[in-house]
Amino acid sequence: MKATNLELSSMNRREFFTLAAGMSTSMFLSHPEIISLLHRNGNFYSSREKLVGTAQVKLSKTQQIFYKIIRQARKEGWSSLSIGACMGKVALLFLNTEYVAGTLEGEGPEICRVDLTGLDCVTFFENVLCISRILKKDKTSFDDLKGELTFTRYREGILTDYTSRLHYTSDWIYDNEKKKVVRNITKEIGGEEFLLKISFISKNPHYYQALKEFPEFIVTIANLEKEINKRQHWYIPKIKIKGAQKHIQTGDIIALVTDKEGLDYGHTGLGYQDERGKIRFLHASLKEKKVVLDAELYEYVQSVETHTGITVARPLEIKRVK
Repeated sequence: MKATNLELSSMNRREFFTLAAGMSTSMFLSHPEIISLLHRNGNFYSSREKLVGTAQVKLSKTQQIFYKIIRQARKEGWSSLSIGACMGKVALLFLNTEYVAGTLEGEGPEICRVDLTGLDCVTFFENVLCISRILKKDKTSFDDLKGELTFTRYREGILTDYTSRLHYTSDWIYDNEKKKVVRNITKEIGGEEFLLKISFISKNPHYYQALKEFPEFIVTIANLEKEINKRQHWYIPKIKIKGAQKHIQTGDIIALVTDKEGLDYGHTGLGYQDERGKIRFLHASLKEKKVVLDAELYEYVQSVETHTGITVARPLEIKRVK
């Protein structure tokens, strides 16, 4: 069943229910104009429960945040921007979102979890990336976001179990470069090779709920770590970041190399070019306990002793299938 913008905007209460009753719940949730109407006309429904004919539809807080972003993006035409510029727009909407770690973890088998109410450094950049990618694909449903997150979050885009998740940022960059989601531009903008000896997850299974619940995964994780260590890895040493900043754009994914034993990167975020043309670090900050637009990138890296440099992954434009 279709409805034009004019029809939706001019509907009265009875007409709306008549339309909605003829739609499945999934159709309702994926219809951006219906979602927009729900948000604009809160007097029709409570904030948590939306009555559609005889079906009751609940929008979680995360879904409400998602559809609010979609509504603004459609209104302002963000899908026509470059993928990096689109990411910049989406990322700014998350400013001041609370820093919350561990939202991807939980009991039982691995599932693709989505929580926009609280973000850590990884879930911040991956949600910004995936929301921007579906906007560029003209997709607008919450299921579309989950599908995109599954594609980028798991090895070869396939969720099998806990070990299929790309736990290490170096592995995430490698796999998503193969999937043509990003391009590692570090070497071409002056990066140097560095060796990895990652082992933290397999050596510290007590920190991970899934490994306590499924200890048989530890061997698989250890083997994956060995494979990651065999690859070539590139970084820009912290003393060279200031000079490399001229090559960094809004939306570039910035991974901060750490000298902590067994790890590859200690933090992640996005490059963001401000109104003065300065490249600043946009990230979910553990120190600030929220998403912030921080100092210039090179200044931020210099301020943390354990950060030794950066790796830069540039999001690739979406090739639309005709």
